[in-house]
Amino acid sequence: MKQTYMEPWSKNYAEKYSDPRVRLAAAGLLAASNHNMQPWKIRLDESDPMVFYLYADSSRTTKEVDPYARQMMISQGTFLEYVAVAGEKEGYHADIALFPDGTYDESNLAESMDSNPVAKITLTKTQPQSSAIYDTLFLPDTNREAYQPGKLTDSQVSAIESLSSMSNVSIKLYQDQKDLSNIGNFALQSATIEAGVTRVMDESNAIFRANEYQKNEYRYGYSVEGQGTSGFMKNILQGLVTLFPSMNTGKSASQNFINSTKTSVEHTPAYAMIITTGNTRLEQVESGMTYSKLVLTGHTLDLAMQPLSQVLEEYPEMESPYTEFKEAYAPDGGTVQMLFRVGAATKSVPLSMRRDVQSLIKSN
Repeated sequence: MKQTYMEPWSKNYAEKYSDPRVRLAAAGLLAASNHNMQPWKIRLDESDPMVFYLYADSSRTTKEVDPYARQMMISQGTFLEYVAVAGEKEGYHADIALFPDGTYDESNLAESMDSNPVAKITLTKTQPQSSAIYDTLFLPDTNREAYQPGKLTDSQVSAIESLSSMSNVSIKLYQDQKDLSNIGNFALQSATIEAGVTRVMDESNAIFRANEYQKNEYRYGYSVEGQGTSGFMKNILQGLVTLFPSMNTGKSASQNFINSTKTSVEHTPAYAMIITTGNTRLEQVESGMTYSKLVLTGHTLDLAMQPLSQVLEEYPEMESPYTEFKEAYAPDGGTVQMLFRVGAATKSVPLSMRRDVQSLIKSN
């Protein structure tokens, strides 16, 4: 079966579009997003061919793990940074104005998301710039495999920590054994809690795509590739999961999730966090932009990354570890927006599903 869900990863994919806004949006949809929901809509300005708007797609929220849409806003930022990087290669400077019509009405969040843009992107023609960063747009954003045991080098640490140019957003790296053990314990504890909350696991299981037909039909969510399976074994596992869905639901899914987290924790040389001074919608989006910078720059430093977001999720069963984690790593009232593993990968991983860029375009 033709893998249409993989087409956006081709560097030639966007060439068929004459509109630079659509071409840059095609790069944006390659960015990381919560649960690979790709929760983006764009509106092309009818009066100015160099202006378009990004909206959060309220139909793509994950309400169980992200009831306040914080991860949703981070995903808006990851998209915007990919747009900016692609713009430099295409010969367009992307001026990004966040929440140009004001931020959301939190009491009516879904409707507000659909009516208020996250960003206004104004393009200005410039000289095209080639860079190694652009090439990394087309590499996997997440690697869940074991990482090599060695610590990050001083130059890698310096490059990573210098990526945040915003006064209210900081990046912190942790490599000492005490921190590795403490953060790893939080990660495993929170994964175990999540695995025991049926409604949360059901939310994830509902977007698992068991086979090629489902991946082509939906083009978002999870698949066996996300579990590190590729090649011939991917076909075998997809066949088994299609025939026996219980392999990836209920207790089996919960135990697989715990085992995967345990493996990750045991093979992590460093953790990193993105911490903001507050927790505004603006800071959440800026955190996502920072994370994309980290992912893309990480590739140039031969570093892989994987978010471990469970302890940061804000549903009742996670309240205790969430509070303890915040007191330990953001004691001055800040917010840990992202926690993720960092290290040199032991093996490469396959790319994940992506939607067609046309599906992102919002009618005026």
